Amino acid sequence: MKEKKEVQIDSSWQDTYGDMVTLLLCFFVMMLAASSVDQAKYEQIQAGMQEGLGKVQAQRPIEMLMVELSDDIQSMDATDEVSIGSDTQGIVLEFGGDTFFDTGSAKLKAQAQPILKRIAATLQSERYAKFNFSVEGHTSNKKVESELYPSNWELSAARAATVARFLEDRGISHTRIKIIGFADNVPKYPNFDLFDEPIPQNQLKNQRVVIHIEPRLY
Repeated sequence: MKEKKEVQIDSSWQDTYGDMVTLLLCFFVMMLAASSVDQAKYEQIQAGMQEGLGKVQAQRPIEMLMVELSDDIQSMDATDEVSIGSDTQGIVLEFGGDTFFDTGSAKLKAQAQPILKRIAATLQSERYAKFNFSVEGHTSNKKVESELYPSNWELSAARAATVARFLEDRGISHTRIKIIGFADNVPKYPNFDLFDEPIPQNQLKNQRVVIHIEPRLY
């Protein structure tokens, strides 16, 4: 009797199928990150996928900018005046108002200018051309009333505008900058204690300028 030929089963499709399932998993993970609008996390996932698919040294502009700004702050010995962090949109720079402005004024102090110049030099770099900036002005809850600034609204907006103009004068297009005046409506620390007595050190800390640095998605 003739021997039956052994049937060879082609299993090469399993490799393709496995690759497809892996890519789909990565896709849904990326979509999940995008749904929470966490730009830093999205960048990490995107770079990891590119590197996993053979594209080495994927660009991580948020991470790069965070490192450069941290170096700027430390090299200027300005860690007490400027803090750096992040949120779901990008990078957050916070400047203490008492360091940058006198009480009731929107004119930059001389000591603030070298710090801002160093930071502006980094922000205007061509490799960060796809970042936009939201400059927020915040005041303490102490009421301000003058011919220039009838209330804390005008003062907070004027301080934000001063920082925005400073950035524009150093090469950052005004189309990438917006300003917001919050007055005393978004305190970082409580202005009063449990006995409704003012807390001067907290009132001072609430007087600040915050720059949100966000990558454009288009």
